[in-house]
Amino acid sequence: MRFLFEDYALDTDRRELQRAREEVVVTPQVFDLIEYLIRNRERVVSKDELVSAVWKGRIVSDAALTTRLNAARSAIGDTGEKQHLIKTLPRKGFRFVGAVKEDRRPANETIGLIERTGEAPPRLSIVVLPFANLSGDREQDYFADGITESLTTDLSRIGGSFVMAQNSAVSYKGRAVDVRQVGRELNVRYVLEGSVQRSGKRLRMNVQLIDARSGQHLWAERFEKPVVDLFDMQDEIVSRLAGTLGAQLIEAEARRAERTLHPDAMDLCFQGRAWLMKGISLECVTQARGFFERSLEFDPGNVEAMIGLANVDTVVGGSFTTDDGPARLAAAEAMVNKVLSIRPNSASAHMARGWVQTFTNRAAQGIREFEHALALAPNLVHAHAALGFAKSYIGRATETEGHILEALRLSPRDVFAYQWACFAGVAKLLLGSDVEAVSWLRRSTEANRNFHLAHISLAAALALTGALDEARTAATTGLALNSGFTIRRLLAAQQSDNPIYLAGLQRLCEGWRLAGVPEG
Repeated sequence: MRFLFEDYALDTDRRELQRAREEVVVTPQVFDLIEYLIRNRERVVSKDELVSAVWKGRIVSDAALTTRLNAARSAIGDTGEKQHLIKTLPRKGFRFVGAVKEDRRPANETIGLIERTGEAPPRLSIVVLPFANLSGDREQDYFADGITESLTTDLSRIGGSFVMAQNSAVSYKGRAVDVRQVGRELNVRYVLEGSVQRSGKRLRMNVQLIDARSGQHLWAERFEKPVVDLFDMQDEIVSRLAGTLGAQLIEAEARRAERTLHPDAMDLCFQGRAWLMKGISLECVTQARGFFERSLEFDPGNVEAMIGLANVDTVVGGSFTTDDGPARLAAAEAMVNKVLSIRPNSASAHMARGWVQTFTNRAAQGIREFEHALALAPNLVHAHAALGFAKSYIGRATETEGHILEALRLSPRDVFAYQWACFAGVAKLLLGSDVEAVSWLRRSTEANRNFHLAHISLAAALALTGALDEARTAATTGLALNSGFTIRRLLAAQQSDNPIYLAGLQRLCEGWRLAGVPEG
């Protein structure tokens, strides 16, 4: 069954929401919420009825329901102010008020398993097999199914990925399977499998990513947590897994692409993204740019390569190592705006625009972009760190650490955790908490030795605590990684005119001068 409204289509068989034939990625609860409201559009649905239908009777806070409603509205181009599709009736409930047409698909279009023997699997293709419940407790069945469904949704947000629909994966539930046979039957490169087991008041989960061709284990993770709220735990585990898996899959695809004699646009794009994940040193950024540019030569409309190139320009423009920073940021914004004209609900594109705005004295707008990205992709961990970073530019550095800690809670071993630690350290410097700044910035440099801004920021923090010899060593290390950094370039960027931020920035400059960082 497909429900058609405005330029959207809600396909209940494939569990897909599309806008003008482009998929709009939503979480399982948001999809169920939209579907339930549409199916019951002839009447007002109460809050309790909606919670019972979507969350299967589990206790859900008003804040959680409001968050999902906002995400549903955002996904279908509605807002809480306009309410032209989903209307809230105070003290009564909710109703879908848009015009809907029903399109019933013939039975012979039902998707089944097809063993493809001659066709190569699509790149970054994966199936999330139903997680096994080893507890014998039916409540854990719902939890395991929720993890499977949410991961399927989140992995489909990885640009260039092909994630097998859950209605194909569910046929393997409860069966002992050979992952290589699964790979052949579904024509995918990777298989993710896992298990859930409850023991007393603790829940244990094992997850494995496997190469479907060779059967080789590429990555494994184990969680063990006290059972408090299964719903909150599910969200946390999915956030943690999705971020880590995204990085693992991109690295795996990049390694495959390196062995390809004739790489195409997506092969090159994956290699560019892998270089950016290694760090934002001069070498990493230069290599990434080359791969993204070559990708766009093959396919000028490759959205993922366009976002990648915009991110490279943003990194260079915001690193204070070149005099053409404003031009780089302008180029990045133009590229991101082009992407959003093609794919308006791309969370990664909204993130990219938020970074550009933050670096160009529009941090308040950047914050709105990061919040919108989170509404589109609730498990987008990087958005939490970005919010903390941007708030330091509008005089709210006291809030930065909280956002960074949330990002680290959801993805403690994230490939970008070194950047997040640096954000927290700089915020502490702006606040005058120099000893705490040193702690965060050491954490950043230990996580990634090639991040010049962390070393240079550490130099300021050390100098302000009186450790001048260590400060000069840190400055020398940072400048060796990227010799273009100067105080003049940072001040010329005029990233914020907020008086609280500017006062903190003067402290930073004082520390840099004491550490021997060049003026200009």
